[in-house]
Amino acid sequence: MVHGLVPSINLGRTLTHEHFELDYTSFYKSPPQNVKTFMEDKITLRNAGLVKQYPYGCKYNLSLDVETRPSIMREMSLYHQWGGGSVVENTSYGLKRNVSLMIKVQQETSVNIIAGTGYYLASVQFPSVLNMSKESMYDVMFTELTSGCVDYPEVKCGFIGEVASDWPIHDFEKRAIQATAEVQSVLKCPVTFHPGRSPKAPFEIIRIFQEAGGDVRKAVMSHLDRTIPDPEVLLTFAESGAYCQQDLFGTECSHYQFHSTYDMPSDAQRIDRIKLILEDGRADQILISHDIHTKHRLMDFGGHGYSHILNNVLHKMLTKGISQETIDKITIENPKNWICYEQHS
Repeated sequence: MVHGLVPSINLGRTLTHEHFELDYTSFYKSPPQNVKTFMEDKITLRNAGLVKQYPYGCKYNLSLDVETRPSIMREMSLYHQWGGGSVVENTSYGLKRNVSLMIKVQQETSVNIIAGTGYYLASVQFPSVLNMSKESMYDVMFTELTSGCVDYPEVKCGFIGEVASDWPIHDFEKRAIQATAEVQSVLKCPVTFHPGRSPKAPFEIIRIFQEAGGDVRKAVMSHLDRTIPDPEVLLTFAESGAYCQQDLFGTECSHYQFHSTYDMPSDAQRIDRIKLILEDGRADQILISHDIHTKHRLMDFGGHGYSHILNNVLHKMLTKGISQETIDKITIENPKNWICYEQHS
């Protein structure tokens, strides 16, 4: 936690992949010409539907920043009020992590916030970072986990992530995965990966991670809802032993700008994929979250917010035949088992 260690029993229901502040403007993707003029201003009632359809085509939408900080505070207060216990904040190097905001959220809302270390995609790194050796990346991550953040020494990170790679995997990203594995093998800490948009990507990440000494049982593969559409391939990946995370809950638009031939699943379909993994006897490997990284998904901007899973998804899981005991495992026990480890002082 950004305020130090807390007993695992106090974590409560946990969102394992969220962001409070980040810069995603590098991932702008132009919308169709006929709607482009509607996307050049702030989010309003007039363009909200278009922003939902083309979220990466509105530059204003692509950052959580000083303007959204009050919204984050209000949402986290509601999250706590509605039964939320903890949030794992996944903003890593390359996305402009804000540790001081995480501290403020925990101080003012009583939600436990876990900060991450590690490296995002090569495409968003400064040249000086791109040229880092594996050993240098190891040193930064090890230090942030055991001593304190480079930019906020009084706060230790609680996990490595999100460690991101594209497809095919860039040399920098491969070094980052290998360095992550080497740190993990020493500290036994939890890690989270962001795969490229190919069904092959999660398998390749796990291969590199394991060959470098990483323990797959402490690894989360994020974004599987937008990465592996085939049920049999999903079950094959689950055999690796990694946590299988469906973390785009609340994204109900089938059109996916980054992969136009891929149909983004609905929340109901995400739950069906969870049921598939449950029926395969792998309840211990399931995690869920929203991965909020754009303004339009915040409540103040007309979105579902950080409490969407608590308020809407858990009830839908019950109506689709998932027991309360299993829901508690997915939202309380599995996050606790993944995030907890014996930290070095």
